[in-house]
Amino acid sequence: MRELDERFLRRALQLAERARGHTHPNPLVGAVLVRDGRIVGEGYHPKAGEPHAEVFALKEAGPLARGATAYVSLEPCNHHGRTPPCSLALLQAGVARVVVAAQDPNPLAQGGLERLRAGGVEVEAGLLEAEAREQNEVFFHRQRKGRPFVLLKAALTLDGRVAALSGDARYVSSEESRRVAQAYRQWLPVVMVGVGTVLQDDPWLTVREPDFRPFPLMLEPPPLRDPVKVVLDTEGRTPPTARIFQKGPREEPAQVYVLVGRGAPKERLRVLEGVDARVVELPREGERVSLEAALAFLLEEGLDGVLLEGGPRLAGAFWQRGLVDKLALFVAPKVLGEGKGLLEGFAVERMAEAKGLRLVRREWLGEDLWLEAYPEG
Repeated sequence: MRELDERFLRRALQLAERARGHTHPNPLVGAVLVRDGRIVGEGYHPKAGEPHAEVFALKEAGPLARGATAYVSLEPCNHHGRTPPCSLALLQAGVARVVVAAQDPNPLAQGGLERLRAGGVEVEAGLLEAEAREQNEVFFHRQRKGRPFVLLKAALTLDGRVAALSGDARYVSSEESRRVAQAYRQWLPVVMVGVGTVLQDDPWLTVREPDFRPFPLMLEPPPLRDPVKVVLDTEGRTPPTARIFQKGPREEPAQVYVLVGRGAPKERLRVLEGVDARVVELPREGERVSLEAALAFLLEEGLDGVLLEGGPRLAGAFWQRGLVDKLALFVAPKVLGEGKGLLEGFAVERMAEAKGLRLVRREWLGEDLWLEAYPEG
């Protein structure tokens, strides 16, 4: 039985991946209904505001749902939000057994398993829990810490440089590495840079031909979409001609937030508003926009994950504040010597003070080394 449970639950996790990048601030969820050893219904949550995975699976199964086993990657919700509770839908359909990978960390939605048990449904939870929590690490992080998840992504040389002294960084890593890096833009709802990166590199910050190897459960690529582009720009120096304001490869209108410090020159802000930028004035902390205020604003907007692609100054500021939750690094077999390091403004005097990392991925992409890690402590 456990082998069958694991197979069908893994299928639910794989179904959830079809919506990667589209459900924020909701989690990815997949559901499978099985009767007499045969799948009779499947579904996944496509995006916030639309029905949940269980609803689609029940609709496909129809009367065959009665007496079936439901495999769900995340605990069925138990509250009336934009959609009715899925725990009630499963009860009303006559499902006999529910197997869940992970319980919902959101206190507003919890209680689905208790309701099902009270209704006479056999319930099991915790199978493939690690995979389910990893799949929704942004969602779990938001519930635990109350702020957006921040992933620092960077390409660097063997001697730890992300750019030459001139600021030139095209290209540190290989094309294969850059395609894998594109998948992070699909995953997280926000890509963030500082105004210095806009002025130096004039990036597009769109999703182009990603390689989805970061997500091993994914069987087929989800519909591509561009993240919200966020520029931290204390004085409003972002030029209105910057590429970030132009449509992406799918001809979608660009969504750009320019977060400026209070007291920034009004004439600059009016120019940016003229190119449909969302200009938001936030408190300053020293010479820059408060990073905590920026993250709190994004969370209020339902944007719970940030891909940090700015230069070393912005990366160093986030690192010093303890606001980097994960790193994705692409190390190329090159040496720059005196160039720009990964973290500007961060330094310790003794090796014992170095910040440790917990490596969770070490993989070769051609000649580049791809690393994923979490800061310790």
